[in-house]
Amino acid sequence: MDAHIRKVYVPMTETGFYILFSLRKENHGYGVVQEVERLTNGEIRLAPGTMYGSLSKMENDKLIKFVREEDKRKIYVITELGSEVLDLELKRIKRLYNTIKEAE
Repeated sequence: MDAHIRKVYVPMTETGFYILFSLRKENHGYGVVQEVERLTNGEIRLAPGTMYGSLSKMENDKLIKFVREEDKRKIYVITELGSEVLDLELKRIKRLYNTIKEAE
C-alpha cells in the first residue's frame, strides 16, 4: 500500500468505511446506500452526491472496481487493496474499543 492511499484513507471517514464494508459483496450505489442504512439502523444516510463521489474516488484509487452493469446500474466490489485498507481500519477501531474498555 503506497503512502498516498495510507494518508487519504487511514483513518477512514464513516462514509468510506461503510462503503468499503458494504462492497465486500458486489453491489451498486443505491444498494450500498440501502445497506448502510440497514447496518446503522437508519442513523447514517448517504446522500447521492457523497455516495457517487466516494465511489468514483475509490475506483480511481483502486480500492473498488467496476464489475459490470445491470439495469443501467454500475456494480462494484472491493479490491484486494480495498480489503487491506478496510482491515487496517477495522484493527484501528478494535484497538480504540479495547482501549476504552480497559480504561473503564
